[in-house]
Amino acid sequence: MLSGGFLFLVGAGFNAFAQKVWMLIVGRMLLGFGIGCANQSAPIYVSEVAPYKYRGALNMMFQLAITIGIFVTNVLNYFFAKMKNGEGWHYSLGFAAVPAVMIVIGAIFLSDSLSSLIERGKDEKAKQELIKIRGTSDVEEEFKDLVEASQSSAAVNHSWATLLKRHYRPQFVMAIAIPFFQQLTGMNVITFYAPVLFRTIGFGSNASLMSSMITGGFNALATFVSIFTVDKVGRRKLFLEGSAQMFICQIVITAAIASKFGVDGNPGTLPKWYAFLVVGFICIYVMGFAWSWGPLGWLVPSEIFPLEVRSAAQSINVSVMIFTFAIAQVFTSMLCHMKFGLFIFFAIFVLVMSCFIHKCLPETKGVPIEEMSVVWQNHSYWKKFVKSASEEAKAKVDNSC
Repeated sequence: MLSGGFLFLVGAGFNAFAQKVWMLIVGRMLLGFGIGCANQSAPIYVSEVAPYKYRGALNMMFQLAITIGIFVTNVLNYFFAKMKNGEGWHYSLGFAAVPAVMIVIGAIFLSDSLSSLIERGKDEKAKQELIKIRGTSDVEEEFKDLVEASQSSAAVNHSWATLLKRHYRPQFVMAIAIPFFQQLTGMNVITFYAPVLFRTIGFGSNASLMSSMITGGFNALATFVSIFTVDKVGRRKLFLEGSAQMFICQIVITAAIASKFGVDGNPGTLPKWYAFLVVGFICIYVMGFAWSWGPLGWLVPSEIFPLEVRSAAQSINVSVMIFTFAIAQVFTSMLCHMKFGLFIFFAIFVLVMSCFIHKCLPETKGVPIEEMSVVWQNHSYWKKFVKSASEEAKAKVDNSC
């Protein structure tokens, strides 16, 4: 987290004071490295230290911070765009230094995670930290589970190779599938290119910035819904409800834009009420993402990986975010060629995602992170890949005989 914060800070400096294109490119690269560090460390850290009863809500604070950051960025962009000297973009990019400083200062005051302390033989310090975090001295059972998980992890020498074994097939699949599908909901398209999208359907340049500011606000507010409900209704229900909401909105938006522009129509202007109708359904779509695939895309991978492969699996999970880059590069061309068909493209993936979650993802609500293997052993599909502890012991005895 400290490394990520410093990279954010330096990247923001390059962008804020950029005089050449190469400075913008270097700054963006540093910000990208910073995102990699933060996305790798923060969700896992929260999952490791949070009480299992509130792990979902606390982990979703990570996504809440992201959505608030997006909203604040949209607000700042709206006002910086009005600067007459054309220098507003310097301030817009430079303000990334503010959250960077917050990350650095915050990380300085955080202790190491409990699992990390135990792995390095600092059991007593880990126990004291656990007592401090839980606010009670009655932590013997939880501490014992942490120590046992650490001992099992110590027996694994190569976490990357171990992750590829049949026993860890569910976690490996989830490490790839969940972030992959998260990028193909279409949300990043709206986040990155909302001004372009809104301008295309009839808003002016400043009005399009205002519209993206509104969607950013809905994104942040809807995240609170998931925070208050995820540990009550569970992960699967939120995933499926959000997918259904996004799918319906994408079909409605497709129909609304198609009826005005047609297949080969030239994007002109829409009546105000019609444009607001489209923006309204985009906001409902954003809300569906904000309480489902947005926060759950970080929460579920961070809590399902056993300690011995957790770092490797989370690295894969974050690396799959390369699809964000790919979608960002091709979006404008897709919008020009596919027009309203772009929403159908993402709607199809939302449908596929829903089927995947329904079939393959077990409910992880209320399960201690050290005991997560049980959900795979009881799953109708994954149980044939994952053996229980008793089965593994029996297999060892049979092999020795």
